[in-house]
Amino acid sequence: MKIEFREEPLSELSAAALVAYSFEGTPSSSGTVEGLPSETRNLLVQLQAAGELTGKAFEFTLLRQPPGVIASRLLIVGAGKVEKFNERHLRHLAGAAVRHLRSRGVREVAWTLGSLEPASVSAAVGGAMVADYDADNYRTERNGEKSIDRLLLATGGKPISADAEAALHRSRIIGDAQNFSRDLVNEPSNLMTPRKLADQAAAMGARFGLSCEVLGPQEIQDLKMGAFWAVAQGSQQEPARLIVLRYAPEDAPAEPVIGLIGKGITFDSGGISIKPSENMHEMKTDMAGGATVLGVMQAIAQLKPRVRVMGVIPATENMPSGNAYKPGDVITSMSGKTIEILNTDAEGRLVLADALTYAKRLGCTVLIDAATLTGACMVALGNITTGVFGWNKDWVNRVLAAANLAGEKMWQLPVDDDYRELYKSSIADLANTGGRYGGAITGAMFIGEFAGDTPWVHLDIAGTRWANDEKPYRAKGPTGHGVRTLVQLVTDFVP
Repeated sequence: MKIEFREEPLSELSAAALVAYSFEGTPSSSGTVEGLPSETRNLLVQLQAAGELTGKAFEFTLLRQPPGVIASRLLIVGAGKVEKFNERHLRHLAGAAVRHLRSRGVREVAWTLGSLEPASVSAAVGGAMVADYDADNYRTERNGEKSIDRLLLATGGKPISADAEAALHRSRIIGDAQNFSRDLVNEPSNLMTPRKLADQAAAMGARFGLSCEVLGPQEIQDLKMGAFWAVAQGSQQEPARLIVLRYAPEDAPAEPVIGLIGKGITFDSGGISIKPSENMHEMKTDMAGGATVLGVMQAIAQLKPRVRVMGVIPATENMPSGNAYKPGDVITSMSGKTIEILNTDAEGRLVLADALTYAKRLGCTVLIDAATLTGACMVALGNITTGVFGWNKDWVNRVLAAANLAGEKMWQLPVDDDYRELYKSSIADLANTGGRYGGAITGAMFIGEFAGDTPWVHLDIAGTRWANDEKPYRAKGPTGHGVRTLVQLVTDFVP
């Protein structure tokens, strides 16, 4: 998608479709509709009087050859109640306009900016890029063939500021990174194997100037990553990979070194504790945490913040073979802590345990992990909100603030010493599950045991990594949730 500003008056803007939005109750005289020529607004007044224009959220009114403008079409998008309007809603409106028009074969969209403030530009660009995506790469008739070629950001005659240009540049980079993450998650597990994920990481690193190191099975064992290897040994056909990406600008201070750790289970059968067959196909998405980290690293390599960042992704399958680890086994993690295996389907916390330990060994002074960790978090928060956990209040608050600015819904859940009783083992240091109740909390806290005193935050994206239904502003399928938040966190970092 080519994206550019256009400064001419709306009446003189040539485009396949011009888009403006208006609010409920005053749809002919509110929102960016206010910037349209009087002839155009007079027609909208008539439509409002006839009840054909209400301004309700995601109402679409498409006019061909509208008076007062030379654009071929004019789309009025209902923005709903003005008191509920915010940047997140603006992002959704831009996305909804793109999806509505592309489904009708329109390939050029002019979005009327209500403001040249960076937040408004970012919302429009980000919403459009997320919307112009479909998870249908393997269909012979693809929705992607109706994609938008050009997005024009119409200023209505206002001059473009350097801040607006910077917002466009930044938002394009983040949108590309989010869609890169979505592409990875959408790949079937027979094609997105640990080796392929490592290949993608290496190619991305080479393209954007990141150093990339990939460790294989022998190196993982040599490092005594007993928790990671316990999971990996069950896959006889697809060897595990440990992916390490480094972003280290010369002008960055020595600390902090932010470690982003992403769960990279490219397929999760549950192992010996095998999952029910219903919906098991969705377990190709169990590497969404790793995909999130790759998307974030791609973005920050281009945005170039003055902070050191490392991405660590333990990638493997969790399979039930004759080599698989078993319930009742006791394994020794890289940290030296012993773990009793009660359920082989609680594998994500095991691979992350060793990945966090390794990240600390590599010099990371802050640890943030993203993982499709628990169904319990989905029960608590659905597929709308990511669960946030952590020992360090400062870093938890930083993540939540970044999520708010990025327009991604995240919510803090408790971590408390009383929960530790639930995942104690009578024969080892820890058990790898704390049972059904409080499962999202005990799963997170298990991981946190391996962070130790290092500031640590855990994002449970089990629910938010995938959308099972289509929205006006977003396709069904992978969401790339978490990429914008972590990019916001890193690029806005202040020691």
